[in-house]
Amino acid sequence: MKRALCLAAVALLVLCVIPNSRAADEKKLSSKDQKFVENAATGGQMEVDLGKLAADKASSDDVKKFGQQMADDHSKANDELKQLASQKGVDLTKALDTASKKTQKMSDKLGKESGDAFDKAYMSAMVKDHEKDVKEFEEASKGADDADVKAWAEKTLPTLQKHLDMAKDIDGKLKK
Repeated sequence: MKRALCLAAVALLVLCVIPNSRAADEKKLSSKDQKFVENAATGGQMEVDLGKLAADKASSDDVKKFGQQMADDHSKANDELKQLASQKGVDLTKALDTASKKTQKMSDKLGKESGDAFDKAYMSAMVKDHEKDVKEFEEASKGADDADVKAWAEKTLPTLQKHLDMAKDIDGKLKK
């Protein structure tokens, strides 16, 4: 009787532990997907912070509007990404700390500029950054291992492509 009770307890323990470990494995992202999520969080937060700076400091109405749109659109995408990261067990603390440092470095650089020089420097940076972002999101939308990460990249990519087109257009006008 005692032996049967012990076996039943072990069987119950195994039934409870194995499904939970499988669920944890299914929740965990590949290193490639995790790196993409962390990079997207870093870049997205930087876009928000620099967008707010541009909305306040730019001399051109186009650049001010673009900066505000960056802050708005990337805030929304960042909120979605934070929720996805949480579901997948990814801690974005380090990525957001990195974003803060990168933003400060770029803010210091842009802060030395004013007027047209600020507008040109900001828009040039936005073209370069969005070219990089679009490439990374295209790769993730086609090659992410996790279906949810892939879907988020696919959903976000058209907005980034629109940002790139806008940035190129405004940058071109400023260079004339």
